[in-house]
Parts: sequence; C-alpha cells; structure tokens
Amino acid sequence: MTKKYELVKQDISEKIISEEYKVNQKLPTESELMEVYHVSRFTVRHAIGELEKDNFVYRIQGGGMFVSDWKNKPRPSVDNKTVGLITTHIADYIFPNIITGIDNYISNYGYSVLIASTQNDPDKERKSLTNLLSNKLSGLIIEPTRSALNNVNKSIYENIKSMGIPMLFINAVYDGLDIPYLIMDDVKIGEMTTRSLISQGHQQIVGIFKVDDKQGIHRMNGYIKAYQDHPEISNLSEIMMYQTEENKINLFKKLYTILTRPKFVPTAIVCYNDQLAIQVINFVKEIGLKVPKDISIIGVDDYQFSQFISPALTTIRHPQERMGLDAGKMIINMINKQPVTSKIYEPEMIKRDSVRPMYQTNETNINTHCSEPLR
Repeated sequence: MTKKYELVKQDISEKIISEEYKVNQKLPTESELMEVYHVSRFTVRHAIGELEKDNFVYRIQGGGMFVSDWKNKPRPSVDNKTVGLITTHIADYIFPNIITGIDNYISNYGYSVLIASTQNDPDKERKSLTNLLSNKLSGLIIEPTRSALNNVNKSIYENIKSMGIPMLFINAVYDGLDIPYLIMDDVKIGEMTTRSLISQGHQQIVGIFKVDDKQGIHRMNGYIKAYQDHPEISNLSEIMMYQTEENKINLFKKLYTILTRPKFVPTAIVCYNDQLAIQVINFVKEIGLKVPKDISIIGVDDYQFSQFISPALTTIRHPQERMGLDAGKMIINMINKQPVTSKIYEPEMIKRDSVRPMYQTNETNINTHCSEPLR
C-alpha cells in the first residue's frame, strides 16, 4: 500500500516536472499543503524531505520552500538498474510479447522492468511518467498515448530529456520530440491490405480506423493511397473512423447500415487491428452474413488468437517480441551512451481464411494458412 507521504511527493513532483510549479517558484506553505492533501505536518515534511533529496525543492530559512533548478542539478545516483516501460495496455493483446522481449534482453545486463499502463489516457500517462521517475530510473521505453492528438505532456518529456534519462518510443512517436523510436511502417500496412483486396477483385472496401493515434491515421492514409492508384474505383472507397473512448455501438450501427443497404454493398473490410477485426467478424455473423463468402475481412497485428477463430483471420504480422528485444538492446545502448538508430519494420502479410478472391486466381494458397510477405 502506497504511503501518504509518497502520494504527496508524487503529486508535487508531477507538478514540478510538468512545470505547473516553475523553477524558483515558492511552494504552498506546510499548513496549506496539509489542507490540500488532508495529511499531517509530519507527512508533509517527510514528502518535502524526499523531494529535497531528489533535488526538486530547496528551503530558505524563514522564507519557505521553493522549486529547485532540478533540470540543471546532478541526478541522484542510479543503483537499482530499473527501466521504466509505459504502454497503453498491459494484460492482453500484443503487449505481453513486447514486454517479454524487453525483459529477456535487459535482464542479461542486470536490469529489471517497471511497467505502467496509461489505458490510452493522457492524464494517466502523466501520472505514470512522474510515478516511474520517482523510482530513479535508468531509462524509459514509452508507447505514446493518443499520438495523433496534441501531446499535452510534451513539456514533461522535454524535462525528462533534459535530465539526461534515456528514452525511446515504440509503436508510435510524438511530433516535435527528437527521441529514437521503433515503429511499424503503418502507411505501407494500410496500402498493403487494401492493394491485396483490390488485386483479388474487391472494389468496394470499407476501411475502419482508430484516428486518435498515429498508427490509425497512417494506416488510413495507406488505404487512401492504394485507392488513389486505382482512380477508376476510388469513388467506391468508404472510411469509418473512431476514437479510443468512443462507444462502439454507434460504430456498429453505422456498419450495419452499410452492410444491409440495397445496393453498393461492400465486399471487404480493412480493420485497424485484429481486436477490431474479430469484433467485426462476430458482428457480421450476428446479422446473418458469412465470412468470407459474403464479405472478406483483414486485420493487423497477428494477435495470437487470430489463427484460432473461425474463419482464421488474414492479417499483418506485428514483430512483437522482435520489437521488444530491439527496444531492450536500444535502451541498454543508450544507457551506456552508445549511438542508436531508429527502426521501421516492414509489414508481412499472413494469409488465412477470412479473405476470398472475387474471381478465380492462380494462387492455390489463398485460403490456406501461410506466412509470407506480400509481393
């Protein structure tokens, strides 16, 4: 159980790192802090004492407590060899394999992983950052939260960088921050999935994309790019967009209208990821349609259960554990002040049973389980 002084310390340090309390600004008095946090004077003094040790605040006898020039003061020595990992989710989907890859690599060098989840919420990202920093981290690996929107925590990242703490991004990047990254080529993913369907005779393809992160925006742009290369059918493209907190009931109501209208009914759907694709397959079955006989569906990420659903899902493989290993190697190199290079992974299509051609082709393996890059 977190102690009261730790909660006070975390909240004050969060305000300092985000520059709500600026350098040399006077902090509230002990009595004011007692009232704000509903704690005793002893708890406030304990928290301030810890913040002094971390070079966040200083006292002036008879004058009060002030924010120290913490960015330009030496960091306390790091001896716990811990790497912080911030993801949008932890328990399921592709993240356990990424975490495993990171841990497998850095553990060889005596480091451990301290994990926090933002649930794709910027406020939780802010708290995760400041909470992890209180553990005197050696480095940080971050999956950005809602990366397509304005980065409300940009100042925190800039301050962490100025503290000399190595950082790298996975899966997406924030604009305006010069930080190394490991990402998929998401534009090519959107283009590859859509081109694959067009090459098999599908013309009217619905694209469903999450648009509050860069992955979704880029995949949507790839979808559009594929149609731009086929101007004769570009008017048949149809895009649906949603955001993290959006109620998917409305999304599926709109999809129902599209799939049951009397004409111009799509023959295929490109989904933002496998989670959505599995939901769409279940929905399609519920309204009496068959996959892929009535409609073909493609996902992204190669979620571990995607091959076991019926029909097995055609998808784009995410290099989950490979990305984890590469992230572990990169953060160790950064900690050791060695140069690193950002990496963009090429997409690989996994052809399974959820897609059928609109005409006969020479591809004998279109409805078999296989793993090969799309040529």
